[in-house]
Parts: sequence; structure tokens; C-alpha cells
Amino acid sequence: MSEILSLVDIIEQKLRKEKELAYYEEELRKLEKKMFFLKKEIQMTNFIIDAVRNEKDGQLQKRLEIINKED
Repeated sequence: MSEILSLVDIIEQKLRKEKELAYYEEELRKLEKKMFFLKKEIQMTNFIIDAVRNEKDGQLQKRLEIINKED
């Protein structure tokens, strides 16, 4: 009879672990989704920063050309 009980315990433990694994897999999916959107936000921010820098560089270049023409 003790063999049957230990087998039942093992099966119950297995089921608990499978349930726990399913929980962590779902949490991982949620975290991966959050990471995806955070990475996209960072990419967008970097794009905006680069665009602003390029615009400033372009304006600076135009101003230098005007100054050089005046000299």
C-alpha cells in the first residue's frame, strides 16, 4: 500500500510542477511582450534623437556656409 501512496504522491508532485511550469511560461510570454515593446520604444527614441541631431548638423552646416560667403 505504501508503494501506491508514494506513486500517488509522485504523480501529484508532477502535476503541481507542470502547473507551476505553465504559470512561468505564461509570465515569460508577458515579459517577452513587454520587452518587445520597450525595445521598439527605444528604437523610436534613438531614431528621433538621430533625426534631431542630423537636422541640427544640417542647420549648422548651412550657417557655416552663410558665414563663409559673408567673409
